[in-house]
Amino acid sequence: MSRIRVLVVDDSALMRKMISDMLADSEDIEVIARASNGMDAIEKVTRLKPDVVTMDIEMPVLDGLNALGYIMSECPTHVIMLSTESSADVTIKAINYGAVDFIPKPSGSPAPNLTAIKDELIRKVRAAALVEISRLRFIEEKRVEVKSEPSAHTHASKVVVIGTSTGGPRALHTIISRLPPTLNAAVLVVQHMPPGFTRSLADRLNCMSMLRVREAREGDLVVPGAILIAPGDYHMTVKRENKNGRSIEVIALNKGEKVQSVRPSVDVLLNSVIDIYGKNTLGVILTGMGSDGSEGIRKLKKAGGKVIAEHESTCVVYGMPRTIVEQKLADYVLPIEKIAEGITQNT
Repeated sequence: MSRIRVLVVDDSALMRKMISDMLADSEDIEVIARASNGMDAIEKVTRLKPDVVTMDIEMPVLDGLNALGYIMSECPTHVIMLSTESSADVTIKAINYGAVDFIPKPSGSPAPNLTAIKDELIRKVRAAALVEISRLRFIEEKRVEVKSEPSAHTHASKVVVIGTSTGGPRALHTIISRLPPTLNAAVLVVQHMPPGFTRSLADRLNCMSMLRVREAREGDLVVPGAILIAPGDYHMTVKRENKNGRSIEVIALNKGEKVQSVRPSVDVLLNSVIDIYGKNTLGVILTGMGSDGSEGIRKLKKAGGKVIAEHESTCVVYGMPRTIVEQKLADYVLPIEKIAEGITQNT
């Protein structure tokens, strides 16, 4: 079995060595070269044709985002970005440019922190190498200035729960940009992502959506026309409260135990939503590694709710939807371009 050939790109010699050493511990991965900036990376990608590139974002001569743009247009390659929280917005943009995924690069002294991402790095390199390059096409960002205003006095009789992981930001862009301003449901999103990055994701999606999109906060009202994204490293749930003699549903956040090694968890959100909305819940499972969401979807089906799973043909990683489809839990299996329509027709 041939090994995964990786090019490591970083302007820090220490970082290049540490990343290379971590990858070298995996028998199925081979670091074939290192590059110190974006121009160096372009030359080596063109000449060496690596299977996967790990790309730092902030570099001299040519930064990672512009290098990625050139690589994806001239020599499409699987790229994983390494970024800090301060470059979160650029990281989300990089995914729209065609990066498979990203890994947060610890700030400060790298020596004690970088080893903590070793398992994640190896796992994501392996997953990236299997992605079909044609599914990483450039996504054009079309800004929408006029938005519908969700009413704080309107009760959400239907809730859409969307769960996704690797490839999720691209999938969410496709879906959310196509949802109509008249959508008669609240939309709650779990995207597996570390702290600091979900806010940038929400801000970028808000610019492309006819509905209001933002990172969820404790106590946010669950109302039609509002799209709330679980903040990184927090489980998001829904609870019912009585306010001035009126029943309302609000967001509650917590840092409970990780579920299937993730926080936020799709299962945690689904369980809380189903307890309140029951069959009036629509579950949507998109591209991603693992099986988060499968337990919640099973509970949703028993409650009489509907389920949409993304079709394998458009998934960056066919993990989470595969679990739903193979267990015959999906009412609809749709390519990403049809899911917004599917949501609209079922709410």
